[in-house]
Amino acid sequence: MAENPLAALAATHPDLEVWFDSSPLILASWKAEVLAKVAATAAEARCEERLDGVWDTLVGCTTNPPLTAQVVEYDPKAWGLQVDELIRKAPGASDAEVMWQLYTGVVRAGAERFLPVFESSMKRLGYLSGQVDPRILDDTGKMVAQAVALHAVSPNVMVKMPGVREGILGITLLTALGIPTNATLVFTTSQILAVAEAVRAGLEIARCNEVDLSGWRSVCTMMLGRFEDNPAFDESAASVGVAIDQELRRWAGIAIFNQAVRLYASRGYESKMLAASMRVGPVSDGRTRVWHLEKICGQPIVMTIFPSVIEAWLEHYDGEELPIGPARVPSEALDTLTRVPYFREGYEEGQPAGGFADHPAVLATGASFAEATDGLQAWVRDRMAALR
Repeated sequence: MAENPLAALAATHPDLEVWFDSSPLILASWKAEVLAKVAATAAEARCEERLDGVWDTLVGCTTNPPLTAQVVEYDPKAWGLQVDELIRKAPGASDAEVMWQLYTGVVRAGAERFLPVFESSMKRLGYLSGQVDPRILDDTGKMVAQAVALHAVSPNVMVKMPGVREGILGITLLTALGIPTNATLVFTTSQILAVAEAVRAGLEIARCNEVDLSGWRSVCTMMLGRFEDNPAFDESAASVGVAIDQELRRWAGIAIFNQAVRLYASRGYESKMLAASMRVGPVSDGRTRVWHLEKICGQPIVMTIFPSVIEAWLEHYDGEELPIGPARVPSEALDTLTRVPYFREGYEEGQPAGGFADHPAVLATGASFAEATDGLQAWVRDRMAALR
Protein backbone atom coordinates (compact mmCIF):
# COMPACT_ATOMS: atom_id res chain seq x y z
CA MET A 1 0.00 0.00 0.00
CA ALA A 2 1.39 3.40 -0.98
CA GLU A 3 1.93 5.88 1.86
CA ASN A 4 -0.87 8.36 2.24
CA PRO A 5 0.35 11.76 0.95
CA LEU A 6 -1.15 13.60 3.94
CA ALA A 7 0.55 11.22 6.36
CA ALA A 8 3.81 11.76 4.48
CA LEU A 9 3.42 15.50 5.01
CA ALA A 10 2.91 15.02 8.76
CA ALA A 11 5.99 12.77 8.87
CA THR A 12 8.34 15.55 7.71
CA HIS A 13 8.78 16.61 11.37
CA PRO A 14 7.85 14.83 14.63
CA ASP A 15 6.14 17.98 15.93
CA LEU A 16 4.28 18.91 12.76
CA GLU A 17 0.51 18.70 13.26
CA VAL A 18 -2.05 18.45 10.45
CA TRP A 19 -5.46 19.93 11.25
CA PHE A 20 -8.67 20.21 9.25
CA ASP A 21 -9.59 23.77 8.25
CA SER A 22 -13.31 23.15 8.52
CA SER A 23 -15.67 21.40 10.88
CA PRO A 24 -15.21 17.62 11.07
CA LEU A 25 -18.99 17.46 10.68
CA ILE A 26 -18.59 17.97 6.91
CA LEU A 27 -15.84 15.39 6.45
CA ALA A 28 -18.07 12.56 5.24
CA SER A 29 -19.95 14.80 2.80
CA TRP A 30 -16.70 16.23 1.42
CA LYS A 31 -15.23 12.76 0.89
CA ALA A 32 -18.38 11.68 -0.95
CA GLU A 33 -18.12 14.72 -3.24
CA VAL A 34 -14.49 13.97 -4.07
CA LEU A 35 -15.21 10.32 -4.81
CA ALA A 36 -18.14 11.26 -7.03
CA LYS A 37 -15.71 13.06 -9.35
CA VAL A 38 -13.78 9.87 -10.05
CA ALA A 39 -16.58 7.31 -9.78
CA ALA A 40 -16.22 4.34 -12.15
CA THR A 41 -12.74 5.44 -13.28
CA ALA A 42 -9.33 3.84 -12.82
CA ALA A 43 -8.51 6.48 -10.20
CA GLU A 44 -11.42 5.60 -7.90
CA ALA A 45 -9.73 2.92 -5.78
CA ARG A 46 -6.60 4.93 -5.05
CA CYS A 47 -8.64 8.07 -4.40
CA GLU A 48 -10.76 6.22 -1.85
CA GLU A 49 -7.63 4.83 -0.20
CA ARG A 50 -6.10 8.31 0.11
CA LEU A 51 -9.31 9.78 1.51
CA ASP A 52 -9.66 6.97 4.04
CA GLY A 53 -6.26 7.93 5.45
CA VAL A 54 -7.17 11.57 6.02
CA TRP A 55 -8.98 11.16 9.34
CA ASP A 56 -6.11 9.10 10.77
CA THR A 57 -3.71 12.00 10.07
CA LEU A 58 -5.81 14.84 11.45
CA VAL A 59 -5.10 15.79 15.07
CA GLY A 60 -7.20 18.96 15.36
CA CYS A 61 -9.31 21.40 13.42
CA THR A 62 -10.18 25.06 13.04
CA THR A 63 -13.58 26.61 12.48
CA ASN A 64 -14.85 30.14 11.96
CA PRO A 65 -18.24 31.72 11.15
CA PRO A 66 -18.11 30.96 7.39
CA LEU A 67 -17.12 27.35 8.08
CA THR A 68 -19.88 27.03 10.67
CA ALA A 69 -22.37 28.35 8.12
CA GLN A 70 -21.02 25.70 5.73
CA VAL A 71 -21.96 22.97 8.21
CA VAL A 72 -25.54 24.26 8.24
CA GLU A 73 -25.58 24.52 4.44
CA TYR A 74 -24.53 20.86 4.12
CA ASP A 75 -27.45 19.70 6.26
CA PRO A 76 -30.01 22.53 6.59
CA LYS A 77 -32.86 20.18 7.48
CA ALA A 78 -31.17 18.65 10.53
CA TRP A 79 -29.80 21.95 11.81
CA GLY A 80 -33.08 23.69 11.07
CA LEU A 81 -34.88 21.23 13.34
CA GLN A 82 -32.33 21.92 16.07
CA VAL A 83 -32.84 25.66 15.71
CA ASP A 84 -36.59 25.24 15.85
CA GLU A 85 -36.20 23.32 19.10
CA LEU A 86 -33.99 26.07 20.53
CA ILE A 87 -36.62 28.65 19.62
CA ARG A 88 -39.40 26.66 21.27
CA LYS A 89 -37.40 26.19 24.46
CA ALA A 90 -36.68 29.93 24.76
CA PRO A 91 -39.56 31.79 23.12
CA GLY A 92 -38.31 35.14 24.38
CA ALA A 93 -34.76 34.75 23.02
CA SER A 94 -33.51 37.10 20.33
CA ASP A 95 -32.28 35.90 16.95
CA ALA A 96 -28.72 36.78 18.04
CA GLU A 97 -29.04 34.60 21.16
CA VAL A 98 -30.46 31.65 19.22
CA MET A 99 -27.79 32.03 16.53
CA TRP A 100 -25.07 31.85 19.17
CA GLN A 101 -26.66 28.75 20.67
CA LEU A 102 -26.61 27.22 17.20
CA TYR A 103 -22.96 28.20 16.75
CA THR A 104 -22.09 26.72 20.12
CA GLY A 105 -23.90 23.52 19.19
CA VAL A 106 -21.86 23.15 16.01
CA VAL A 107 -18.66 23.75 17.99
CA ARG A 108 -19.69 21.19 20.63
CA ALA A 109 -20.54 18.52 18.06
CA GLY A 110 -17.26 19.05 16.22
CA ALA A 111 -15.21 19.03 19.42
CA GLU A 112 -16.74 15.70 20.42
CA ARG A 113 -15.27 14.11 17.28
CA PHE A 114 -11.77 14.97 18.50
CA LEU A 115 -12.20 14.11 22.17
CA PRO A 116 -10.61 10.64 21.74
CA VAL A 117 -7.48 12.28 20.29
CA PHE A 118 -7.49 14.86 23.09
CA GLU A 119 -7.75 12.23 25.79
CA SER A 120 -5.30 9.73 24.31
CA SER A 121 -2.67 12.45 23.79
CA MET A 122 -2.99 13.64 27.40
CA LYS A 123 -4.55 16.94 26.22
CA ARG A 124 -1.71 17.75 23.82
CA LEU A 125 -3.68 17.23 20.60
CA GLY A 126 -7.31 16.99 19.52
CA TYR A 127 -8.34 20.64 19.85
CA LEU A 128 -11.11 22.32 17.88
CA SER A 129 -10.86 26.08 17.48
CA GLY A 130 -14.11 28.00 17.91
CA GLN A 131 -14.15 31.75 17.26
CA VAL A 132 -15.64 34.58 19.28
CA ASP A 133 -18.15 36.80 17.48
CA PRO A 134 -16.17 38.70 14.80
CA ARG A 135 -18.49 41.68 15.17
CA ILE A 136 -17.12 42.64 18.60
CA LEU A 137 -13.39 42.89 17.79
CA ASP A 138 -13.05 46.16 19.69
CA ASP A 139 -14.51 44.95 22.99
CA THR A 140 -12.08 42.92 25.11
CA GLY A 141 -14.56 42.34 27.93
CA LYS A 142 -17.27 40.91 25.70
CA MET A 143 -14.82 38.73 23.81
CA VAL A 144 -13.29 37.28 26.98
CA ALA A 145 -16.71 36.54 28.50
CA GLN A 146 -17.78 34.84 25.29
CA ALA A 147 -14.48 32.94 25.13
CA VAL A 148 -14.87 31.57 28.66
CA ALA A 149 -18.36 30.32 27.81
CA LEU A 150 -17.21 28.84 24.51
CA HIS A 151 -14.37 26.91 26.13
CA ALA A 152 -16.80 25.58 28.75
CA VAL A 153 -18.60 23.71 25.95
CA SER A 154 -15.83 21.09 25.89
CA PRO A 155 -12.32 20.88 27.40
CA ASN A 156 -10.80 20.56 23.92
CA VAL A 157 -12.32 23.79 22.60
CA MET A 158 -9.55 26.27 21.83
CA VAL A 159 -10.82 29.82 21.53
CA LYS A 160 -10.03 31.92 18.48
CA MET A 161 -9.29 35.53 19.42
CA PRO A 162 -8.53 38.28 16.88
CA GLY A 163 -4.97 39.50 16.49
CA VAL A 164 -5.89 43.13 17.10
CA ARG A 165 -4.99 45.10 20.21
CA GLU A 166 -8.21 44.27 22.10
CA GLY A 167 -8.08 40.60 21.15
CA ILE A 168 -4.42 40.26 22.07
CA LEU A 169 -5.13 41.70 25.52
CA GLY A 170 -7.88 39.10 25.76
CA ILE A 171 -5.35 36.38 24.94
CA THR A 172 -3.29 37.45 27.96
CA LEU A 173 -6.36 37.25 30.21
CA LEU A 174 -7.50 33.89 28.87
CA THR A 175 -3.99 32.44 29.13
CA ALA A 176 -3.88 33.57 32.75
CA LEU A 177 -7.02 31.48 33.28
CA GLY A 178 -5.49 28.43 31.58
CA ILE A 179 -7.83 28.63 28.58
CA PRO A 180 -6.24 27.57 25.26
CA THR A 181 -6.24 30.20 22.52
CA ASN A 182 -5.74 30.52 18.79
CA ALA A 183 -4.91 34.01 17.50
CA THR A 184 -6.68 34.65 14.21
CA LEU A 185 -6.78 37.59 11.76
CA VAL A 186 -2.98 37.58 11.94
CA PHE A 187 -0.93 38.57 8.91
CA THR A 188 2.23 40.40 9.99
CA THR A 189 5.38 39.72 11.98
CA SER A 190 4.44 42.50 14.41
CA GLN A 191 1.10 40.80 15.15
CA ILE A 192 2.75 37.41 15.46
CA LEU A 193 5.25 38.68 18.03
CA ALA A 194 2.62 40.67 19.93
CA VAL A 195 0.57 37.48 20.32
CA ALA A 196 3.58 35.57 21.64
CA GLU A 197 4.39 38.31 24.16
CA ALA A 198 0.74 38.37 25.29
CA VAL A 199 0.86 34.62 25.87
CA ARG A 200 4.14 34.94 27.75
CA ALA A 201 2.59 37.57 30.05
CA GLY A 202 -0.49 35.42 30.63
CA LEU A 203 1.60 32.37 31.46
CA GLU A 204 3.57 34.32 34.04
CA ILE A 205 0.31 35.27 35.77
CA ALA A 206 -1.06 31.73 35.52
CA ARG A 207 2.07 30.19 37.01
CA CYS A 208 2.22 32.71 39.82
CA ASN A 209 -1.36 31.75 40.68
CA GLU A 210 -0.71 28.01 40.23
CA VAL A 211 -3.36 27.74 37.52
CA ASP A 212 -3.78 24.27 35.99
CA LEU A 213 -2.21 24.48 32.51
CA SER A 214 -2.54 20.80 31.64
CA GLY A 215 -5.29 21.56 29.11
CA TRP A 216 -3.75 24.75 27.80
CA ARG A 217 -2.17 25.44 24.43
CA SER A 218 -1.45 28.49 22.33
CA VAL A 219 -1.24 28.72 18.56
CA CYS A 220 -0.85 31.80 16.41
CA THR A 221 -2.46 31.56 12.99
CA MET A 222 -1.00 33.31 9.99
CA MET A 223 -3.53 33.43 7.15
CA LEU A 224 -1.10 33.09 4.26
CA GLY A 225 -3.43 33.24 1.28
CA ARG A 226 -5.51 36.08 2.67
CA PHE A 227 -2.34 38.15 3.13
CA GLU A 228 -1.09 37.40 -0.37
CA ASP A 229 -4.40 37.79 -2.22
CA ASN A 230 -5.44 41.12 -0.74
CA PRO A 231 -5.75 43.79 -3.47
CA ALA A 232 -3.62 46.13 -1.38
CA PHE A 233 -0.61 43.90 -2.14
CA ASP A 234 -0.97 44.39 -5.90
CA GLU A 235 -1.67 48.10 -5.52
CA SER A 236 1.39 48.55 -3.32
CA ALA A 237 3.56 46.56 -5.74
CA ALA A 238 2.32 48.59 -8.73
CA SER A 239 3.20 51.81 -6.91
CA VAL A 240 6.90 50.81 -6.94
CA GLY A 241 6.88 49.14 -10.35
CA VAL A 242 6.87 45.52 -9.17
CA ALA A 243 4.75 42.89 -10.94
CA ILE A 244 3.51 40.17 -8.59
CA ASP A 245 3.43 36.84 -10.41
CA GLN A 246 2.08 33.61 -8.96
CA GLU A 247 5.38 32.42 -7.53
CA LEU A 248 6.33 35.77 -5.99
CA ARG A 249 2.90 36.02 -4.39
CA ARG A 250 3.30 32.64 -2.69
CA TRP A 251 6.83 33.42 -1.52
CA ALA A 252 5.45 36.46 0.31
CA GLY A 253 3.39 34.51 2.83
CA ILE A 254 6.00 31.77 3.10
CA ALA A 255 8.72 34.33 3.91
CA ILE A 256 6.76 35.84 6.79
CA PHE A 257 5.62 32.49 8.15
CA ASN A 258 9.00 30.74 8.12
CA GLN A 259 10.67 33.79 9.64
CA ALA A 260 8.07 33.74 12.43
CA VAL A 261 8.81 30.09 13.21
CA ARG A 262 12.50 30.93 13.56
CA LEU A 263 11.74 33.92 15.80
CA TYR A 264 9.48 31.86 18.06
CA ALA A 265 12.22 29.27 18.49
CA SER A 266 15.04 31.74 19.08
CA ARG A 267 13.04 33.76 21.64
CA GLY A 268 11.71 30.77 23.52
CA TYR A 269 8.02 31.50 23.07
CA GLU A 270 5.60 28.79 24.20
CA SER A 271 3.16 29.46 21.38
CA LYS A 272 3.21 27.46 18.16
CA MET A 273 2.86 28.90 14.67
CA LEU A 274 -0.13 27.71 12.68
CA ALA A 275 -0.42 28.12 8.90
CA ALA A 276 -3.91 28.67 7.51
CA SER A 277 -5.77 29.94 4.44
CA MET A 278 -3.54 27.91 2.13
CA ARG A 279 -3.92 28.19 -1.62
CA VAL A 280 -3.18 25.75 -4.42
CA GLY A 281 -0.32 26.94 -6.62
CA PRO A 282 1.81 27.96 -8.28
CA VAL A 283 1.96 25.94 -11.47
CA SER A 284 5.67 25.28 -11.92
CA ASP A 285 7.18 23.49 -14.95
CA GLY A 286 3.68 22.49 -15.97
CA ARG A 287 2.88 20.87 -12.61
CA THR A 288 0.40 22.01 -10.00
CA ARG A 289 2.16 22.65 -6.71
CA VAL A 290 0.98 23.51 -3.21
CA TRP A 291 3.83 25.67 -1.98
CA HIS A 292 1.93 26.67 1.16
CA LEU A 293 2.49 23.09 2.30
CA GLU A 294 5.61 22.05 0.44
CA LYS A 295 7.70 25.09 1.38
CA ILE A 296 6.87 25.23 5.11
CA CYS A 297 6.81 21.56 6.11
CA GLY A 298 9.63 19.89 8.01
CA GLN A 299 9.38 22.09 11.11
CA PRO A 300 7.42 22.14 14.43
CA ILE A 301 4.25 23.86 13.28
CA VAL A 302 0.53 23.31 12.81
CA MET A 303 -0.96 23.23 9.32
CA THR A 304 -4.72 23.61 9.14
CA ILE A 305 -5.78 22.72 5.62
CA PHE A 306 -8.93 23.43 3.62
CA PRO A 307 -10.65 20.31 2.21
CA SER A 308 -10.00 21.57 -1.34
CA VAL A 309 -6.28 21.98 -0.62
CA ILE A 310 -6.12 18.50 0.94
CA GLU A 311 -7.71 17.19 -2.25
CA ALA A 312 -5.06 18.90 -4.39
CA TRP A 313 -2.26 17.62 -2.15
CA LEU A 314 -3.52 14.04 -2.29
CA GLU A 315 -3.65 14.20 -6.07
CA HIS A 316 -0.47 16.06 -6.95
CA TYR A 317 1.91 14.81 -4.23
CA ASP A 318 1.00 11.13 -4.29
CA GLY A 319 4.25 9.23 -3.79
CA GLU A 320 6.43 12.32 -4.03
CA GLU A 321 9.47 12.70 -1.80
CA LEU A 322 8.97 15.70 0.47
CA PRO A 323 11.44 18.23 1.87
CA ILE A 324 12.73 17.55 5.37
CA GLY A 325 12.96 21.23 6.24
CA PRO A 326 11.37 24.57 5.37
CA ALA A 327 12.39 26.34 2.18
CA ARG A 328 14.56 29.43 2.15
CA VAL A 329 13.11 32.22 0.05
CA PRO A 330 15.40 32.88 -2.93
CA SER A 331 17.37 36.07 -2.31
CA GLU A 332 16.21 37.60 -5.59
CA ALA A 333 12.56 37.03 -4.67
CA LEU A 334 13.04 38.45 -1.16
CA ASP A 335 14.87 41.50 -2.52
CA THR A 336 12.00 42.16 -4.91
CA LEU A 337 9.36 41.68 -2.24
CA THR A 338 11.05 44.04 0.22
CA ARG A 339 10.69 46.83 -2.31
CA VAL A 340 6.92 46.57 -1.85
CA PRO A 341 5.64 48.58 1.16
CA TYR A 342 2.75 46.16 1.82
CA PHE A 343 5.10 43.19 2.13
CA ARG A 344 7.79 45.12 3.98
CA GLU A 345 5.31 46.21 6.65
CA GLY A 346 4.25 42.58 7.06
CA TYR A 347 7.77 41.18 7.13
CA GLU A 348 9.49 43.67 9.45
CA GLU A 349 8.91 44.19 13.16
CA GLY A 350 7.79 47.42 14.76
CA GLN A 351 4.19 48.03 13.72
CA PRO A 352 2.28 49.44 16.75
CA ALA A 353 -0.57 47.31 18.08
CA GLY A 354 -2.98 50.20 17.68
CA GLY A 355 -2.64 49.85 13.92
CA PHE A 356 -3.29 46.10 13.67
CA ALA A 357 -7.04 46.55 13.11
CA ASP A 358 -6.38 48.82 10.12
CA HIS A 359 -4.33 46.34 8.10
CA PRO A 360 -6.09 45.72 4.76
CA ALA A 361 -6.16 41.95 5.26
CA VAL A 362 -7.57 42.32 8.78
CA LEU A 363 -10.28 44.64 7.50
CA ALA A 364 -11.23 42.39 4.57
CA THR A 365 -11.15 39.11 6.50
CA GLY A 366 -12.90 40.55 9.54
CA ALA A 367 -15.64 41.90 7.27
CA SER A 368 -16.12 38.52 5.59
CA PHE A 369 -16.37 36.79 8.98
CA ALA A 370 -18.88 39.38 10.20
CA GLU A 371 -20.91 38.96 7.00
CA ALA A 372 -21.06 35.19 7.49
CA THR A 373 -22.19 35.68 11.08
CA ASP A 374 -24.87 38.11 9.93
CA GLY A 375 -25.99 35.54 7.35
CA LEU A 376 -26.27 32.78 9.95
CA GLN A 377 -28.26 35.11 12.19
CA ALA A 378 -30.57 36.03 9.30
CA TRP A 379 -31.21 32.34 8.66
CA VAL A 380 -32.15 31.89 12.32
CA ARG A 381 -34.38 34.99 12.10
CA ASP A 382 -36.24 33.47 9.16
CA ARG A 383 -36.78 30.24 11.10
CA MET A 384 -38.16 32.25 14.01
CA ALA A 385 -40.56 34.10 11.73
CA ALA A 386 -41.74 30.83 10.20
CA LEU A 387 -42.63 29.43 13.62
CA ARG A 388 -44.79 32.38 14.62
